[in-house]
Amino acid sequence: MPAVPARILPTIVISQFAATSLWFAANAVMPDLQRSAGLPASAVGNITIAVQLGFIAGTLVFAWLAIADRYSPRIIFFLSTLAGAAANTAMLVSGGEFLPLLAARFATGFFLAGIYPVGMKIASGWYNRDLGLALGWLVGALVLGTAFPHLIRGLGGDLPWQGVILSVSAISIAGGLAMLLLVPDGPHLRAGAKFDPTAFAAIFHSAEFRASAFGYFGHMWELYAFYAFLPVLLAARLGSDAAMVSVWSFAAIAAGFLGCMVGGYLSRGLGSARVAFMQLSASGLCCLVSPLAFLAPMPLFLAFLLFWGVVIAGDSPQFSTLNARFAPPRLVASALTIANCIGFSITIVSIALLAWLIETAGPRYVFLMLVPGPLLGLLAMSRLTAKLA
Repeated sequence: MPAVPARILPTIVISQFAATSLWFAANAVMPDLQRSAGLPASAVGNITIAVQLGFIAGTLVFAWLAIADRYSPRIIFFLSTLAGAAANTAMLVSGGEFLPLLAARFATGFFLAGIYPVGMKIASGWYNRDLGLALGWLVGALVLGTAFPHLIRGLGGDLPWQGVILSVSAISIAGGLAMLLLVPDGPHLRAGAKFDPTAFAAIFHSAEFRASAFGYFGHMWELYAFYAFLPVLLAARLGSDAAMVSVWSFAAIAAGFLGCMVGGYLSRGLGSARVAFMQLSASGLCCLVSPLAFLAPMPLFLAFLLFWGVVIAGDSPQFSTLNARFAPPRLVASALTIANCIGFSITIVSIALLAWLIETAGPRYVFLMLVPGPLLGLLAMSRLTAKLA
């Protein structure tokens, strides 16, 4: 088999990073929107939920129609970046009205289903033996993309929120264009199995898949709620310095890239189950001690958030690997789709819970509500880690 061209993995990773920057673009400018349009504090939860709902709907539609199997995935990726960028830009014509804003974010999430999972399929067309490491890079790219709008907002100086949104849309399109022009369909690319929504019972009949899937669900309970409300937590300590809030939001979220990469290399020796268990344990402990960390001196508080950012995302590639490994072979595509949809549905519940509590309890204590996710995930994973020891 010919060697994979050196440009392939960097291009896929950079394209994934650029395109997934659409995900939290609105969150990065929420303080501006709240000031200009008079949106309530709970709006940050609602717009994040809208993106998650859109992604769930898009994932189901893309899987049901087998779009990435019927057409070249790199073309689907490019077209999805165009559509996602257009939906993101539609925020500018919403006039700050809440329902149009939610519709724009839902549409953005829908087309992200043609970016994140399809990017993984493109990688699978090029990498067979080293696919696990490639997916580690891709999930890391997603983490960086999630964080990137906060960096644009933090370093943008007097850049208005509309400029942040337009910048993110342009960067997304550039990523899609790079994928289209520089990454041809790979030699290992093949059609996936047809999505079967009736396979739910067969998928969860496997004890190993149940363990990895429920560990993943616990991870998802925590992950996106942390991402959504991290700026609120930082603002409570840093005050009105919006630029510093954005920069540190970027730093804490982007630290997850390190967690993904280090976890990927550790999994070669320790196995994915152990690495996922260790990182989920660490992130759950961060939830538990978050009220105390809030009172710590500022350097220690910021260091704590950086560590939390590393471990909260670092188990994502490992759970993806475990779910694919333990899914019934004839139902891998369906199993991963169903697990992802359940996982993202869980994020909606945790985000809504924190949005409701944060107005009454304040940001110091609400992250305690995330503890049950990692705890239940660890309980589900314990038998699996013991079995694979």
